[in-house]
Amino acid sequence: MNITLKPEQEQFIQSQIERGIFTNAEEAIATALNLLEEQSISYEQSLKETREKVEIGLAELERGEKLPLEIAFERLDQKLTKLRETQQ
Repeated sequence: MNITLKPEQEQFIQSQIERGIFTNAEEAIATALNLLEEQSISYEQSLKETREKVEIGLAELERGEKLPLEIAFERLDQKLTKLRETQQ
């Protein structure tokens, strides 16, 4: 397989080689592909978990297990606040 890179991509790879990050272009591209694969796997896992949570939520609704909207939003707000605090 032959791949044609844009000039700015080639320049970026060359700068990484010059900085000693990679020894050659093949190593840089292999690393990039590994990261892309990891990102794809992570995305698929996140999607699977979200679908499972939606299924659980729908089953709870069918059983009549509901929360008033105000409480649901309050809990979501609390979770978002915690998440923001951990990212700082």
